[in-house]
Amino acid sequence: MSVNSPNFSINFVFLGFFTKRKLITFATIIMGFLFHIGRYFLLMKRAFSKPEKLKVYVKQFFFEVDNIGVSSLGIITIISFFMGGVITIQAAFSLTSPLIPLYAVGFTTRESMILEFSPTIISLILAGKVGGNIASEIGSMRISEQIDALEIMGVNSASFLILPKVLAGIFINPFLIAISMFLGIFGGYVMGVATGACTSYEYIFGIQAFFVPWKLTYSFLKTAIFGGIITSVAAYHGYYTQGGALEVGRSSTKAVVYSSILILVANFLITQIFFVQ
Repeated sequence: MSVNSPNFSINFVFLGFFTKRKLITFATIIMGFLFHIGRYFLLMKRAFSKPEKLKVYVKQFFFEVDNIGVSSLGIITIISFFMGGVITIQAAFSLTSPLIPLYAVGFTTRESMILEFSPTIISLILAGKVGGNIASEIGSMRISEQIDALEIMGVNSASFLILPKVLAGIFINPFLIAISMFLGIFGGYVMGVATGACTSYEYIFGIQAFFVPWKLTYSFLKTAIFGGIITSVAAYHGYYTQGGALEVGRSSTKAVVYSSILILVANFLITQIFFVQ
């Protein structure tokens, strides 16, 4: 095709227009991303400002500990117990080589529960349960103008509504994960012995073998960070909800999606820091 031909000119103009549209779309996405990051940190700055009445915040903190932590024990118990059993059975029937010691089943279950399943998977589940609840709660207060009423009364609504939730999430999440670790390992023991996948002695020896204490530090540190991510991201999306009931549902969905993504990204970065020397 000749450079001077009409078809070449039309294709060139179309390509330039299409490329320009893509660049504009990409720039819009980047600007929106930076806008939300900036507004998120500004909101957290307001939320972590000095409380007006400390007694009220302490009471609200313990309420949120109960609301976030205690109410989640049921689902954590069921999931952790059976997942520990599944990991044990799968490990027992996969590690069939005579070169692999029999205690490897208990060792595999312990490492899986402590390092990844309990800290990360349970946090992702809590992102759906707790994060969606927080976003819908604060979003409902926004569209019903309760947050505006707090502002008119001179109350720092961001601090009053968000700070107790974030602190409660950071505080209670490691306890929930510790319970999940115990129940997962215990569930592996019960299921492994009951199904004949391993003996009691082999499993108990395996969960004690080659234990490195700093792995618990790693797990509890990242679960505390995950707790802060779940509560703060959900509170952010709920706080800036606009519209009606439909937008509250969308805010809850966004809170779950974005907090889950941030948990996975944070998990990768923390693992990189701890394990890569």
